[in-house]
Parts: sequence; C-alpha cells; structure tokens
Amino acid sequence: MYSSESNYSIFQDKTATGKKRDWKGKKVRSLLMAAHYEGLEKRTGAPYYGKKAEKVCDCAECLAFKRDLETGRLRLYQAYFCKVRLCPMCAWRRSLKIAYHNKLIVEEANRQYKPAWIFLTLTVKNVEGDDLKQTISDMMKGFNKLMKYKKVDSAVRGYFRALEITKNHEENTYHPHFHVLIPVRTGYFGKNYINQKEWTSFWKRAMKWDYTPIVHVQRVKGKKGIDAEAIEQEVRKEMEEQKAILEISKYPVKDTDVIRGNEVTEENLDTVYYLDDALSARRLIGYGGILKEIHKELNLTDAEDGDLIRIEEDDDDVANETFEVMAHWHVGIKNYIIT
Repeated sequence: MYSSESNYSIFQDKTATGKKRDWKGKKVRSLLMAAHYEGLEKRTGAPYYGKKAEKVCDCAECLAFKRDLETGRLRLYQAYFCKVRLCPMCAWRRSLKIAYHNKLIVEEANRQYKPAWIFLTLTVKNVEGDDLKQTISDMMKGFNKLMKYKKVDSAVRGYFRALEITKNHEENTYHPHFHVLIPVRTGYFGKNYINQKEWTSFWKRAMKWDYTPIVHVQRVKGKKGIDAEAIEQEVRKEMEEQKAILEISKYPVKDTDVIRGNEVTEENLDTVYYLDDALSARRLIGYGGILKEIHKELNLTDAEDGDLIRIEEDDDDVANETFEVMAHWHVGIKNYIIT
C-alpha cells in the first residue's frame, strides 16, 4: 500500500494481479499538459486556455480510497477529475471505464446473440492541423452513411466506434482514423460477406473522395464452424489478453503523442492547440445497433463525460470496507504521499 521515507509515506496502488497503477506518471504528464495550456494563454492572450490550465493542474490533487479489510484492495472513493479532453489523468480513467463497459457489452451480446466479431479500421490521408477539425466532422458523417448502406446494414448487427488520432511529427501532420468493433449476422462469412475491397469502396463512396483510402478488416479469433460456446471463449480470451476490448477502448490520443519530451516547446504548443480545438465538445466514441441497446439495458453511464471515480459500476460498497488512505500530490517530492 505504501512505503516509508522520512516523515511521509509514498503512496502505492496495485491491481489484483499486482501491477502498479501509475498515478504518479499520469499526474506528472497532466502537470506538463497544464503548462502547455498556460503557454497557449501567453501566446494567444485567450483566458480560455488559462482556465483549462487551472483545471488540469488541479486534477487528482487528492485521492481518497477505501480499503477492503480482507483483501487489502483499494477502491477510489473521492477525487476531483477535471475532464479536460487532453488531460492524461482523465484520459487514462476514461479508457479504463470504456474498456470495462465494452467488456460487459460484449459478454452480454455473446450471451444474447452469439455473433461473430470483426475489427474494421477506417483511415484518411494525413491532414494539416488547420484541417483536422473539419476532417473529423466529415468522418463522423461518412461513417453514419457507411453503416446505412444496404449491404452493410444487412450484414452487421451494430458497432462500437472509436476515434484515434496520431501525429506524424516529421511532417507535422495528423492522422485521424476509426477503429470499429462489429458483431456480424449469421451468414456473414457466407453470402453476406463483405471483403476488404468492398469495405474500401464503401468508405471511399461515403466520404466522396477521389482517392482510395486504406481500410483494414479482420475477424476476431474463432474458427469457422465451431459452436457458439467456443466462439464466446475465443472472444473472452481476446479480452483477457487485452487485445480486443482494450485495443478498441483506448483513448483517442496518447498523451505521449501530444507532447514530445518533458519541455514546453513551440511544436508541442501547436499540437495541443489543434487537438484541443478538434476534440472539444465532441463525442469521440459511439455505439450502434445491438451494442447501443445493450449499453442502455445495462444502464451504463456516460464513459466520456460521466463519473471518472467509479470505473467498475457494480463495485458497490461492502460491509468489510473502511476508509483508509488519503493520498496527496506533493509538488516538491513529485509523487503522491501519505502523511
């Protein structure tokens, strides 16, 4: 739980498997992000960036946990999370919550419908920072068109769509793309099959492009012809290995891809400026079809803008749980401490 140093203790939090949760690392990156928002305020004179800097700087300053007396497991009980899109701390919490939601949704979809699953990646050409916001808007509209095409609609049962943006730092361009997890109907790998060339053609048509985009499609592991229970086991194995659900649930932008190094630089300021503008007040994930219905059936909260304290929403208070640990961020020590 903690280790002693001088007259304070360094806070530690581990998963059930013993993996250390990197609260310190995320807080350090968040403070660096706050410094970049401060830099943008100085550059532009806009108070908007100063307000974001304050929010991100204050994010997760104090963490209150409850400890299970039998297992020693810590559960976050109280904290302030700023919910700024580019805050590394909040992005981490959102990714955990989205992954947990998707795990529940996929398990329920397997139970109710026993579908096969495919992964679809839809890309566009890299764009300049000034074009990023409009390109993402166009992609959102294009995706909705794609899902309504007759052959697509007759083949799929729903989707989970996640936006990801990477940056080519050498060319100073941005690469927005969609990762899509799709449960497909019975017979998809027969008469209703959509091959990679067709997916590419549909995406190109939906976006009204004069160039051919790169589209990847693959089936989630599972041998053709095996029974439904075996297919479910394959999907569950993928989740356990953090290949399927965690891959599709990662947050749109890695904080290490936003800010290179540990200093406020002009390039980093440009990156924060364009990504903040492109992602502000935008829905970055989406559900459709049976996955949207199941999300509603399970009464899951909003993983993007909702509570970031409770990740596993069925993790209710138990009788043997007691308030135990209050961790504070120490500016000088640059870590969470217990005094």
